[in-house]
Amino acid sequence: MQPSEFENPLREGLRLERTPEPCTMVIFGASGDLTKRKLVPALYSLAQQSLLPGGFSIVGSARTPMSSEDFRARMTEAVHHFLDPGQVDSRVLENCAAGMFYTPTDVKDPDSFKRLSELLSDLDEQRGTSGNRLFYFSTPPTLYAPLTQLLGSVGLNRSSGWTRVIIEKPFGHDLESMQALNKQVLEVFREEQVYRIDHYLGKETVQNILVLRFANGIFEPLWNRRYIDHVQITAAESLGVENRGGYYDQAGVLRDMIQNHLLQIFTLVAMEPPASLEADAVRDEKTKVMQAVRPFESQHLDQFAVRGQYAAGAVNGQPVKGYREEKNVSPDSNTETYAAIKLLVDNWRWADVPFYLRSAKCLPKRVTEVAVQFRRAPHLLFKDSEPLQPNSLTLRIQPDPGITLRFGAKLPGQAIQVRTVSMDFRYGTSFGKKSPDAYERLLLDAMLGDSTLFARGDMVETSWRLLMPVLEAWQKRADHFPNYEAGSWGPRESDEFMHREGRRWRRL
Repeated sequence: MQPSEFENPLREGLRLERTPEPCTMVIFGASGDLTKRKLVPALYSLAQQSLLPGGFSIVGSARTPMSSEDFRARMTEAVHHFLDPGQVDSRVLENCAAGMFYTPTDVKDPDSFKRLSELLSDLDEQRGTSGNRLFYFSTPPTLYAPLTQLLGSVGLNRSSGWTRVIIEKPFGHDLESMQALNKQVLEVFREEQVYRIDHYLGKETVQNILVLRFANGIFEPLWNRRYIDHVQITAAESLGVENRGGYYDQAGVLRDMIQNHLLQIFTLVAMEPPASLEADAVRDEKTKVMQAVRPFESQHLDQFAVRGQYAAGAVNGQPVKGYREEKNVSPDSNTETYAAIKLLVDNWRWADVPFYLRSAKCLPKRVTEVAVQFRRAPHLLFKDSEPLQPNSLTLRIQPDPGITLRFGAKLPGQAIQVRTVSMDFRYGTSFGKKSPDAYERLLLDAMLGDSTLFARGDMVETSWRLLMPVLEAWQKRADHFPNYEAGSWGPRESDEFMHREGRRWRRL
């Protein structure tokens, strides 16, 4: 720990971190990109902070033939590659690597799962992991159901300790497939064993939404229809689909971003105060507010949803090919790379307050934020001043996480001139410590059995049910694509979507 962390008064009183019981984490799809880029570096960082238990073991598994020695070498290289050199302690990494093992599995070879079971039993004896197991599905979604069934067939859905399974998004492709997958998973595991991961919920600023609302006396009294005009939740990406054209052309941004990431953030902004911070207390309130969202009506859909697809252009001075020119994308694709929707919540707190959610590829910059815009003052006393912008509270999720409050202040001088100013809080400068990667928090919580930051089945089902009318309507019609240039802020229809209601998108 750096000396500056002791000197920063804002870090005084931080709670002691919890350490889970000894356990083994099994990663299916261990030869894939997510394991190298995120999972193993996150586990190393937890070990470096002394947050992993003694005897903690990692078992990699995939169809790829590989020895445990090869797996250790690959993961050691990944940690060096994806973390800054100053973050890597060779002794900690060596100790982590000693607890890494590999066994190939294939859903077409049930005996391979028996061998996995035998390896886990051996590790319980050799490394004292006491039957505690965390399975991570880092595979294509088509393998989630067969993996679940095969784990159940060899008895790995239960043990002498605890057993949990983390399932990556997407959890289903639509409502019907989500319900079918959920049924198959719950035939083998209990709901409390299932952790549907959304890495956005592990980000510091997303977690801070609850703290901002419920740990401070000044915000929650204003957090309602009387004072708030509308809320904008934006996830803008400057990159295109890169090497994901095949997947993306079947998904689109509504499925890829809004159905999970942005709706999860929306629930944290709009939910009622939970009775406690217990997992189900928080998730109950998130589900309730999702259920209060007014359903979309197909005959009025254009008033609540708009979409677009990018054409060739330039982002940050670099030329970008159009979406339909991307590898593995249909040349006449009708898939959206830009989507914006308006949600209305039919309850006492939020009646008539619109929540605008938007996400897109190939915009001018990468930024994710929540912007709460307050109503204007009912009577303007300072008529000689320049027109004032409404007060707003912005929670920046990425990059440069922080909070900005915008309000009017008097300019120095004899006359009363009012100008809009900002008050900023930034995590990095205030606490003198880099925010941990989202996967660090989520993996640790799963080992601890804390499911607060994971999606429960009923909420995932509610989110799919909400968006199905939009998905079905967009599938049936062909829009005039492409309709926005890469490097612009989206289609003209999106601006008109806001102008019709006397509002505009925030300048990011």
